[in-house]
Amino acid sequence: MLRVRDLDAALGFFVGALGLTETRRRESEAGRFTLVFLSTQAPGDDAEIELTYNWDQAEPYETGRFFGHLAFEVDDVYASCQRLMDAGVTIARPPRDGRMAFVRSPDGHSIELLQRGEALAPREPWTSMPNVGAW
Repeated sequence: MLRVRDLDAALGFFVGALGLTETRRRESEAGRFTLVFLSTQAPGDDAEIELTYNWDQAEPYETGRFFGHLAFEVDDVYASCQRLMDAGVTIARPPRDGRMAFVRSPDGHSIELLQRGEALAPREPWTSMPNVGAW
């Protein structure tokens, strides 16, 4: 479960940029929250991420540098990073090794992208791209 302060921004990132699918949603008027469940919809992948949006949360959640993070395998780490950059997402740790990259959600959650299978051959502009911030 990840707490998000701006549900639209979070869905823009996780669904629009990362490509996950909203599988279901639950709203609680009494509890003043919305739960949104996301999935890759890949065959055999039953994992889901739950986004929790507390309606009355005015201040950003304290995130710091998380001990853990979410990780997704992707078919092409370079293409995935390019698609995210084109969507306005900063690549915090570029895939210089053809294997791994990190980005952050609008709420500061650290997301790792891992190349499925063997690492891709290193190539520009990724090999020269510096880290940005923390991941």
